[in-house]
Amino acid sequence: MTYKLLFLDIDGTILKPDHTYSASTKEAIAEVKKQGVEVFLATGRPLHEVRELAEELDVQSFVGYNGAFGIYQDETIINEPLKESTIKEFLRLAKEHNHELVCYTSEKNYFTSLTHPKVQQFIDIFNLKWNEALTEDVVSGILGATVMNLKPEDVALYEEEADIHLSQVNVEEVKHGYDVIRKSVNKGVAVQRIMERLNIKKEQTIAFGDGMNDKEMLQAVGEGFAMGNCAPELLPYSKHQTTTVTESGIANGLKQLGLLK
Repeated sequence: MTYKLLFLDIDGTILKPDHTYSASTKEAIAEVKKQGVEVFLATGRPLHEVRELAEELDVQSFVGYNGAFGIYQDETIINEPLKESTIKEFLRLAKEHNHELVCYTSEKNYFTSLTHPKVQQFIDIFNLKWNEALTEDVVSGILGATVMNLKPEDVALYEEEADIHLSQVNVEEVKHGYDVIRKSVNKGVAVQRIMERLNIKKEQTIAFGDGMNDKEMLQAVGEGFAMGNCAPELLPYSKHQTTTVTESGIANGLKQLGLLK
């Protein structure tokens, strides 16, 4: 099989818990690129927070904000902000129930509080740099969001819209955090749109992920890999399983497909 596209989640897939990546990961990306594979960073993160990593890995294509924004080299091919009314309702719920919210635009991360301990922990864990207090004037350009300080029994509060569900962040220290995912806008839908735009068949595509926000992506590609450190609930959605992020999971998965020796 000649593979054409490789989609890589970042946290828990490329990046280890200490925010570093294995040399084997960088080498694997370089090797498949030599073979004509276009590599995408496919993340829940905002793209302004992954530019440095992308430069280090020599990657020019992206799926960000859990599928709301997509770039193929220099061309923007997906741009799907959340509805302003949805964000306003989320802000109302967060205030009423003492939750915290971070909303991501194309330029900044906007938090309902910059001093709450859960927010500070979130910023530290994900090494976020472009942070400001959330104000009403930015709610029309929100591409993604994460709810924090949230108990599992409160998740349903945010799922009143049929298109919305919350996905728990797959990081041990952030079990209080949930990404906002849309059925109509997610990593899987983004992957499908990219395949259509580039006229590439499903069986020519590969993806690696570790969290439940990756399930649609792993189903959308021909060869979906769940990392060894993945959320157990992800396994039914993956075709393959590889080793953990600290054990060269990406490189070992690509070896299974014969792309690496």
